[in-house]
Amino acid sequence: MFGPLGFSLAPYIKSSRTLSKWIKPVASWYAQASGYRQYGFKYDDLLVEEREDVQRALTRLTLREKYDRAFRLKRASQASVLHAPLPKEQWMTAEEDVRYLRPHVVEVVKEDTERQMWDTVAVKKN
Repeated sequence: MFGPLGFSLAPYIKSSRTLSKWIKPVASWYAQASGYRQYGFKYDDLLVEEREDVQRALTRLTLREKYDRAFRLKRASQASVLHAPLPKEQWMTAEEDVRYLRPHVVEVVKEDTERQMWDTVAVKKN
């Protein structure tokens, strides 16, 4: 339920077929209504970059992913300055909105918890 990116009911909802059928249309509507896709963003572009784990995850992106992210941020900034969303053909579709940063963040958090575990190990001499 609690992950590195906050509280999530997704595992519980995905495990129930009935609940998933009810929630999926609402989630799709909410993602569309939030408006980030109209500016060309992917969901992971909205993560708070000031967090240390997200900063470390950003360094693990491939060059192509870094370039694409920078392009999306610059394009959205320009659209924001113009006070208008992008043209409809440039909107991010649900199929293109893939979580590209989340696996890296999860990996960083796992490494941190493992490091913390090893740092707090008590060594006993016999």
